[in-house]
Amino acid sequence: MKNIDFLLEGEGVLRLKPTWVPRAFCRPGKRIKLHPDDYYVLGLERGGIDERWFASTTWAENGPNTPEDEGLSYVVSADGKNKVLLRDLVDDLKGEVIGEDLWNKYKKWPMFSKFFDNAGPLPHHIHHRDEHAKRVGADGKPEMYFFPAQMNNHDAEFAFTFFGLNPDCTKEEIKTCLQNFAKGDNKLLEYSQAYKIALDTGWDVPPGVLHAPASLCTYEPQFASDVYAMYQSVLLGGHCVGEELLWKNCPEEEKGNYDYLMDVIDWEANVDVHFKKNRFMLPIVARESESYKEEWICYKCKTASAKRLTIYPGQTVTISDNAAYGFILIEGKGKFGKWDMETPTLIRYGELTNDEFFVTEKAAKKGITITNTSKTENIVMLKHFAENPDLSGLKL
Repeated sequence: MKNIDFLLEGEGVLRLKPTWVPRAFCRPGKRIKLHPDDYYVLGLERGGIDERWFASTTWAENGPNTPEDEGLSYVVSADGKNKVLLRDLVDDLKGEVIGEDLWNKYKKWPMFSKFFDNAGPLPHHIHHRDEHAKRVGADGKPEMYFFPAQMNNHDAEFAFTFFGLNPDCTKEEIKTCLQNFAKGDNKLLEYSQAYKIALDTGWDVPPGVLHAPASLCTYEPQFASDVYAMYQSVLLGGHCVGEELLWKNCPEEEKGNYDYLMDVIDWEANVDVHFKKNRFMLPIVARESESYKEEWICYKCKTASAKRLTIYPGQTVTISDNAAYGFILIEGKGKFGKWDMETPTLIRYGELTNDEFFVTEKAAKKGITITNTSKTENIVMLKHFAENPDLSGLKL
């Protein structure tokens, strides 16, 4: 099956295979519909699966034993017998998939999204800005969070996220925390503050901003990069972080240089006295009718954004967008163009589903007819974009 045949089969809509990602430093929250027997199917040394990646052409950086396709999305045919990496299909068909403007600027699909699902909080950590990421051959990583109610039937251990640093802390205090990383609890969280996470709301997290995500299942649109460093050493419950993660994505010549770690921090963004006002996101209605409602849910970043589309029971609508996008169905069932789609209850590792798709720019602009075949339940899908021109007209 040739790459173009995947586009023709779905009339510009590509079916994607579930992409599961383990993390050795995480503990699965078990809310991403993977079968309970499969969370450690890759082996204890690889860690538990607590992430599912969407529309990804980005390799997951999980150490020396990481498979070459970890984190990468596969496009699959309707009969499930043929597949190709979304990355390779984009490399081959270029603007025909993601649009000429996006291809000419990035030469790749420059974002992905994920469900991050951890049983406890993550360490206060950071994603590098472009100037630091490029020193290790990578890109900076802005990301955003949204907490869908459909994926959060429980809060797990700690439903609070620490963001940034207290405005009155000093650089010397934070540097001392980093220098104490290997000595036990470096007490970094004493210089930050936590926010109680509310379902169906979101946060914007630019690169260079420290954050310790809550133990909720989080939908995370982000730029196509997997750079990070852990700045907190001991977590809630005494769970420890290896010192190698403090220096992750650090140039070899800078390892041991705590001033370099401090430079990775965007200090002004972290100590912003109006951090919540500037970073918190409530859904904003983009368009609606008696048949559906579409809302912006992640909209404070120019290079990755997201919408939530709700279609009411028994309704048929045609929805157009001005940019290519991937989507994950989180509630309901129906038709999406030529494809049947449905929200699975339980997924075995390696199984195919009909809940994740990618829509080419041409198909998005033409419009997709969507039918909710249920008489009682909404269709709810989360749509992740790279650069979407409609963002420029959004009034914040």
